[in-house]
Amino acid sequence: MLFAKKVRELMESKQMLKGNTSAVLDIDKVMYYKIERVDRQAKREHITAIAKILQVDPEELLALWLADQVAEVVENEKVADRALELVKEKIKL
Repeated sequence: MLFAKKVRELMESKQMLKGNTSAVLDIDKVMYYKIERVDRQAKREHITAIAKILQVDPEELLALWLADQVAEVVENEKVADRALELVKEKIKL
């Protein structure tokens, strides 16, 4: 949700056409619409291309994309907070 929302905001602020973006990513328009509506997750390999098209830092979009992935995994877990704390300790960023 975070990734798709940001992409949508950037597309609107830059008044970009969805068809152009889907063409650059080499995916059909329907697939791109599904990604933007969060009916489908973007693939990791699309992140850099999307960032380039939108002229934003790829790491910003990658962080949002990854946050969505993590949220999806822990969404309904009662111990999600504790699990995320353990991960943070483990990777010590």
